[in-house]
Amino acid sequence: MSDIKNLPRHDVDILRQLAECKVEIAEDSVNLERRRLWYLHDAGGGGRPMVLAETQGVQDAVLPLPESVLQCEDAWARSVEKTLRLEIYRFRTLGDDHVVEPYFTTNWKVNTSNYGAEVVLEYPENHGHLTARRWDPPIQDLDRDFHKLAQRTFSVDRESTQVELSRLEHVFASILPVCIRGSHWWTMGMTWTAIELIGMENMMLYMYDNPEGLHRLMKFLRDDHLAYASWLEKEGLLNLNNQNDYIGSGSTGYTHDLPLTDQEKRNSVRMRDQWVLVESQETVGVGPDQFEEFVFPYQLSIAEQFGKCYYGCCEPVHSRIEILKDIPNLARVSVSPWADEAYMAESLKSDIVYSRKSNPTLISTEVFNEDAIRADLRHTLNVAHGCRVELIMKDVHTLNNQPERLPRWVEIAREVIDEVA
Repeated sequence: MSDIKNLPRHDVDILRQLAECKVEIAEDSVNLERRRLWYLHDAGGGGRPMVLAETQGVQDAVLPLPESVLQCEDAWARSVEKTLRLEIYRFRTLGDDHVVEPYFTTNWKVNTSNYGAEVVLEYPENHGHLTARRWDPPIQDLDRDFHKLAQRTFSVDRESTQVELSRLEHVFASILPVCIRGSHWWTMGMTWTAIELIGMENMMLYMYDNPEGLHRLMKFLRDDHLAYASWLEKEGLLNLNNQNDYIGSGSTGYTHDLPLTDQEKRNSVRMRDQWVLVESQETVGVGPDQFEEFVFPYQLSIAEQFGKCYYGCCEPVHSRIEILKDIPNLARVSVSPWADEAYMAESLKSDIVYSRKSNPTLISTEVFNEDAIRADLRHTLNVAHGCRVELIMKDVHTLNNQPERLPRWVEIAREVIDEVA
């Protein structure tokens, strides 16, 4: 952790220049219009489809934002610089509907224990590329080994958080406000955690061989997840995620519905003032009846504690969407590349946002086929006519060393939107 007094003057100057650029972009009319459209999108007010593209998963040798553009010398300063340059890149080069806000964020430094049974993951040498992983689930027999599990414990380092906040405030003084904001989890879906503890095959088999044991595990995880969120709420560590905050699996949190109106009388954020993501990619091979029995009741108990729910990620949810619609605060649903788009459109209508994940293969293969990309986008927009659509290009791991493909996809998406409209 770098002491502000030891930061090179060169680094401080660069960060302040980038902060000035961020403030300038935040005030740009294009940026302000994008923010207005996101609020309209969430409220169902008849705006255009929104477009987002992610860069952080790209593993190529040639990256959209290569390390070579960073100029700071200090490691801490370089991490802050990269955050700022990524926002500038998204506005000036990528051109998607990401909104730049006139503040910089940091988050509470929170630590959680494991579940009493350590999950050790093993990865082969991948030379910088994505690869598979393996692990031996610590709970080999659910009945025999369940006693090994323990509820997690939580702690917060308020002093270190304040040190980080003060450092950022010193660097950006008089230019860019700094606030504590951010999430403490990605998903509240629980099935990822369950499978790490007992294994994929066992989870499937227990639905038939030991249903009571599997229910016991899911109840344990539900209670633990709610205990964590409740502890964060009690400690005043939850943050609003109703603006340019990453929610769901790729969307952004702009909404006038959160926080709830009575929040104005409170000093801390509650679960019901937040968005929450719930998903279950790991049970893609599970039938709707088994999903409804072994997964959904526990997810519902969590989702209904929050203000608005985004459901899904890569899993196609068309076989379980009628079950998911029992979530009272369901606001957005992921329509993955493997989903039945027409069925999802008919089911979601204009009531729930149709969060379409375009297939990243279209921009990853050796040939960049613009006709195929247009056909894919055109199909989505025609099928989902009348829905509130957001087009999200995510899980992009290669652009075939041609980073210009991603902003080109954004351009094509906007062209097809205008064409279909």
